[in-house]
Amino acid sequence: MAKSDNYPPLRLAWFMWGLGATLYLIGFYQRVAPAVMTNELMQDFAISAAGLGNLSAFYFYSYVAMQTPTGILADRLGPRRLLTMGALVASLGGLIFGLAPTMMWASLGRLLIGGSVAVAFVGTLKLASHWFAPRQFALATGLALFCGIIGAVFAGVPLRLLVTTVGWRPVMTISALITLAVAAAIWLFVRDDPSEKGYRSYCPESSEETSKFSITAGIREIFRYRNTWLLCLIPGGVVGCILTFSGLWGVPFLIAHYDLSPEQAAALNSAILVAWAIGGPLCGGLSDRMGLRKPLYVICNATLLIAWGIIVFIPGLPLPLLIGLLLSAGLASGGMIIGFAFIKESVPSDLGGTASGILNMGVMAGPMIMQPAVGWILDLNWHGAVIDGSKIYSFSAYRYGFSLMLIWALLSAILVLFTKETYCQQTN
Repeated sequence: MAKSDNYPPLRLAWFMWGLGATLYLIGFYQRVAPAVMTNELMQDFAISAAGLGNLSAFYFYSYVAMQTPTGILADRLGPRRLLTMGALVASLGGLIFGLAPTMMWASLGRLLIGGSVAVAFVGTLKLASHWFAPRQFALATGLALFCGIIGAVFAGVPLRLLVTTVGWRPVMTISALITLAVAAAIWLFVRDDPSEKGYRSYCPESSEETSKFSITAGIREIFRYRNTWLLCLIPGGVVGCILTFSGLWGVPFLIAHYDLSPEQAAALNSAILVAWAIGGPLCGGLSDRMGLRKPLYVICNATLLIAWGIIVFIPGLPLPLLIGLLLSAGLASGGMIIGFAFIKESVPSDLGGTASGILNMGVMAGPMIMQPAVGWILDLNWHGAVIDGSKIYSFSAYRYGFSLMLIWALLSAILVLFTKETYCQQTN
């Protein structure tokens, strides 16, 4: 196809990006789905809070393990093949989880889902770097997070209502079939670069630059930059807090200690995630407009630390104040999206996919560690209360467990102070 001197039209760029973002939406949906099925999963598989935390965390084990390979594969194979394969395996994992007769099979399904949808975010960012102008990258990244969190919102009240109506297994099976359809759409319509459609690429040098570093040399090169180390550690505290709460333990906490119904607790959880979704593009776009990364990132980390601290340490908050604090924490958590533009600008451009993968590994390390750890601490502090076959944990038990979130959030707030500003300029 003859190449044009024109860049691709925005509607085509958003279409390519949108198919990748759809897989990310599905991945986020699967990530937090256990939060509204806690009773069903604990009863069906006869597991404790620690067991539920481990089942949920199997998603994160493979997700985190796949981040560095995903970044490398995105740079070398291109997003189309990577996203298609990811969606196919995610469909298989979802089917196994939905039909699982035992905890072992359910864990395998979660493991396959996590490892496969791990390609979605980095693959979508890779598409964005080719199909959008550099000044739009942080916005596209923030909107990708928005799409992902919309998936998490679907895994709130809508999923809870579906599970109540037809059961969790049919819902998970249908979700797997939808993922299979997304795999077909990505393969048929997505193209790695505008040049494949006859347009000028925003990343024309990429094909020549990917061979500059070997895989191991590329990783070593990335970690030569101070920002890489800092930016990989920071988001674990941010995302660890919000996904440990909204992704697993928030609903039972709100039901037990604020007298909310399961549907009300799920709705509030969804509202937190909506705030996070809004915060992503808001912070990304504002950072682009300011021409700075660090100041806004500092403010967001400080805000969420204060909000979570009040929620964890002060029992019996007035409901309006609790809601305000949870929404503030969610909105401020959107600042983590700045880290992706920040790290992309902190390393050579040809290593952007690998850097994004390594950063995303840091993002998911937080919930991977904290979800089962909080469950373990809850079990240690359980006093024997049971309602309708489900364990009930005291506020002090949740305080001990959620304190892990605060420790990492505090570390994140400190580390961001030591990052080096890029002024939204790419490192040569």
